[in-house]
Amino acid sequence: MKYAAALFFSLVFSFLASGLTGEEPLAVSYQGKFCEEGWSETCNAHSPCLSGQGYLTDLSVWLVNGPKEKSGEVSVYLSTTGQEWEKAAAVSEESLKVQQTLQGEMEAAWEEEKPLEGIRMSLTGEIAQEYDLYYRVFQNGGWLPWTSNGRETGISGQGQWISGVQAVLQKKGMEPPADPEPAQPSWADPVDPDRPMVALTFDDGPRASVTDRILGYLRDAGGRATFFMIGNRVKANEDTVNQMVAQGCQVANHTYDHQYLSSLGRERMQQQIGAASQAVLDACGVLPVLVRPPGGKTNRQALTMLETMGFPAVLWSVDTKDWQNRDAGKIVETVLSQVKDGDIVLMHDIYPSTADAAAVIIPALKEKGFQLVTVSELASFRGGMMPGRLYRKFSPGS
Repeated sequence: MKYAAALFFSLVFSFLASGLTGEEPLAVSYQGKFCEEGWSETCNAHSPCLSGQGYLTDLSVWLVNGPKEKSGEVSVYLSTTGQEWEKAAAVSEESLKVQQTLQGEMEAAWEEEKPLEGIRMSLTGEIAQEYDLYYRVFQNGGWLPWTSNGRETGISGQGQWISGVQAVLQKKGMEPPADPEPAQPSWADPVDPDRPMVALTFDDGPRASVTDRILGYLRDAGGRATFFMIGNRVKANEDTVNQMVAQGCQVANHTYDHQYLSSLGRERMQQQIGAASQAVLDACGVLPVLVRPPGGKTNRQALTMLETMGFPAVLWSVDTKDWQNRDAGKIVETVLSQVKDGDIVLMHDIYPSTADAAAVIIPALKEKGFQLVTVSELASFRGGMMPGRLYRKFSPGS
């Protein structure tokens, strides 16, 4: 079966009168269906619907608890690639269970599904007089701001797929939901798009004894980097991974076992990428949005698979060959003699010699006027990225 580059996402809300006790507050629950993965566990306001193994193709949401006598439902409109806004059809919780039992037979239909790029939701009836519905989506590498009551969320028309959703019902007059993600550390430098910038990247980690040193040098310089991690190393280094996030660095995917994508079949490729993303998500609550193919090895099938899963492929423009020479002096010389505005620098945070080199490279780049940014930050000021495309650098004007 061919993988579709487009995925279908339909959001449905239905007010279920049966089973409502009136003893607990009215709330919202939902389950997401992910491409090639199927339906998730039930999610709620405190447990957003996210996955490291694909992008949303469907979502069923229902109201639970609350007073039986109150009428109302949620009206949902969705925007998919190349289509006008359309109203989603209502689905009951019972019919959802039927779909779950048949999901193995639904695989062929996934080819024709299109990605959701935007949503609008609003309450109706008596419920709308007493409650506000807040919602947000995970798109283009992060959570978009909360919105509510029929306003549009999502970036439409740019090929950016939604890979997560969160919704919460609150009584009118209450404060809007707070974003649980930490703000950019106060000591970190803001990005000036008019100044030169470079993305330092580190592969094959984390290895706490090395990675923690590099994070310290970045913090001292007010800079950030991107860490392309091996999934099977993440759990043993969770504190380090969480420190990356706390410092505003980017956590990214380097497969689960450092397997060359060009030599894998479709299923194994998906397993390697999906398992690595899930490991990172479980460790720090952040879903990776970038993949670096081990060894830089890709082919058409690998790029098609990455497109289906919503990932761009990130390579590099400056190769320090630190894995080969293990010489801090050579690593420093390579970077400082070659680096230009928009470059992506390749290093590996598993060698002490690389940490030794980073101690020199990071402040030296700052002294030369470079901003140390993540790959996604660099791309955001230089034309952006698209799933399934290969990127080596982001030069000025790109």
